[in-house]
Amino acid sequence: MALSLPTRQRRGVASDLPSPSSSRSKPDEKEDKRKRSEEGQEHKAIGWFLPLFALGMLRYMSATSNIIHDCDEVFNYWEPLHFLLYNSGFQTWEYSSQYALRSYLYINFHELVGLPASWLFPDDKVRVFYAVRFFLGLVSVISDATLVVALSRKYGKRLASYALAMLCLTSGCFFASTSFLPSSFAMYAMSLSSGLFLLGKPASAVAVAAAGVILGWPFSILAFLPITIYSLARRFKQTFLAGAVTSLVLLVLSVLVDYYYYKRWTSSVFNLLQYNVLGGGESHLYGIEGPIFYLRNGFNNFNFCFILGLLFPAFLPIARRKYAPDLLIVVSPSLYMVGVHVFATTQRRKSEPDVLSLLSLKNHVATMRYALEFLYPIYPLVCVAASAVIESFPDLFRDKYNPHDNSWPVVIAKFIRPVVLGLILSASHARTFSLINGYGAPLETYKILEHYDDVGT
Repeated sequence: MALSLPTRQRRGVASDLPSPSSSRSKPDEKEDKRKRSEEGQEHKAIGWFLPLFALGMLRYMSATSNIIHDCDEVFNYWEPLHFLLYNSGFQTWEYSSQYALRSYLYINFHELVGLPASWLFPDDKVRVFYAVRFFLGLVSVISDATLVVALSRKYGKRLASYALAMLCLTSGCFFASTSFLPSSFAMYAMSLSSGLFLLGKPASAVAVAAAGVILGWPFSILAFLPITIYSLARRFKQTFLAGAVTSLVLLVLSVLVDYYYYKRWTSSVFNLLQYNVLGGGESHLYGIEGPIFYLRNGFNNFNFCFILGLLFPAFLPIARRKYAPDLLIVVSPSLYMVGVHVFATTQRRKSEPDVLSLLSLKNHVATMRYALEFLYPIYPLVCVAASAVIESFPDLFRDKYNPHDNSWPVVIAKFIRPVVLGLILSASHARTFSLINGYGAPLETYKILEHYDDVGT
């Protein structure tokens, strides 16, 4: 006799239950893939040792052999530092209490190294001079190494290696890295801020940008805008607080320091902006140049690297696939800052590269007698943009649907990459050492003057 058993509802086993991954939305899956990709890149990335070592060697060479390229560096920065260390020194009109255009806070930052060095070497000012330069080189090494490591983790070793080579050897970076100028400090901040941004630390990136603008060079605010805006869009609350707190602390500190030295309540940051934007001097004081001025000087300092950097927009269809959006945001200031300054040279200037006056419709921006000093903040970005262009050469000929395409045009393009990089580095080496050998006499003479008793004070 057959027994009819009641049909039971079978309990679902583990394999029948929906897995957590199947219940996720597609954006979550894409985010996981992106994280796995970044982790893979991180394993293949350049470590910290190579960029720190390579940049350290080149910045040491820069600190010991770099000439002084600008009278501003002597009279507006070395002389005030000498005054703080030895209670004597020349004063320019920018440091007079009437104008108070320069903040002593920037000088105090270097006094942290200069003062102990003056105690260690009380009778040897040359050693104090080079101690400050070594400090500038060290700050440059840390900021540029952060940028290189971030590029390597995000986009691979090749792009980071090209950028590292150019940061080490291009004449512009070699000279600017150890120049005692606020625009050099803004350049350090730009490298560090860009690196932190690529490493996924937007709040830290904006805090560093604020320091570069307030402690360094206020007009570099235009160069920091893309990273700041995108970081705020990414993580508004944390980023806004970091930027606001850093800015407030530095502005208050600057006002207190200015009060101590100028004996009145004032802010040199706002004084500088007001003087250059609203007016205050002869706009044609230092002459007028044509729009080709910056392009010519850009080629002098970066040779073909500068040209490739300007060609970055032509590679935008490729760059959009490979580098969007982060790298595009990072290198964008190098393009529009050059454009703004090229346009500005058709106007007139006073004492600073008054880029902000373009926004206020004042025609006070003028020719820069300091060559590309005012483009120092974007020097590292020029190297990164040129590196991205060189790295993308094979992609011009590669089938976009076949990433492993090795046709003969692609192979030739791969061969051209090291050739172009070698040409840039060779030309940079020649430019750097020709300037050192041709214009290094004053520093070489100063080194030995103290060893002769009959030269006077």
